[in-house]
Amino acid sequence: MDTRLTIPSDGLELAAVLTTPDDMRPGERRPAIVVLHGFGSNMDAGNVTRPCAMLSKLGYVTIRFDMRGCGASGGEKGRIICLDQVSDTRNVVSFLSDHPAVDASRIAVLGSSFGAAVAVYTTGVDERVAACVSASGWGHGERKFQGQHDTPGANAKFLAMLEAGRLHRERTGQAMMVSRYDIVPIPHGLRTHVVDRSVQTFPHDTAQSMFDFRAEDVIGRIAPRPVLLLHSAQDSVTPTEQSIAMFQKAGQPAELHLFADTDHFMFADSNTRVHHVLTDWLDRYFPVAR
Repeated sequence: MDTRLTIPSDGLELAAVLTTPDDMRPGERRPAIVVLHGFGSNMDAGNVTRPCAMLSKLGYVTIRFDMRGCGASGGEKGRIICLDQVSDTRNVVSFLSDHPAVDASRIAVLGSSFGAAVAVYTTGVDERVAACVSASGWGHGERKFQGQHDTPGANAKFLAMLEAGRLHRERTGQAMMVSRYDIVPIPHGLRTHVVDRSVQTFPHDTAQSMFDFRAEDVIGRIAPRPVLLLHSAQDSVTPTEQSIAMFQKAGQPAELHLFADTDHFMFADSNTRVHHVLTDWLDRYFPVAR
């Protein structure tokens, strides 16, 4: 059963959808999974709705929501600041902790791309999160951007944009606006995954926030809680080395799976191999029934 609701977060309201499995009994509490969307996207993206549907069939309570500045949630549209998104996720965890259908000791976070970085960081700083799944994620913003802007002169151009944005704010007090593809290049063939209502222009502060964000600095704090890192072996959006580097810094139990024949939006596609790995991992480390 889907329930549309709003969740308070730092004085804002987040639009959300809570889904409880059809076979839940009155008074029963189930483990819950927060599913996070990608960069400037929203909770109706395929890499959110598909895993939510799969997790619901497995018996989990799920919640998806629009981060502040995205979709139908409050906040300045397009101002996506990483630590604000972490705060939003922690506030959703707080909401779930008080929900009568949720076992408060068994709340996990799953994210894709930008949402994966937020998922890892949130789990690293919030011990209430019992498990973490990162798909196509990143842990070191500066190095990620170097890999994304890797053609001759591209990285210098990106860094110049950050500096121009800083100077623009100093002179005018206003943010310089930047196209989403000038921040995160996506090949034309994959842009159909950028769903309706996705943010197309962002203040330069968003790019600077991502540049400074380093989820890999806190991933080591997650252990002994389990972490699953999923990535395409050749990712045309987020460099694969980002998940490899996070795995090297993670404590156990942590798993890293690299998939051939997939690309960045691995949950948006009907990729049975990815789904099987996730299902097996959940059964071992975060099962519906203990």
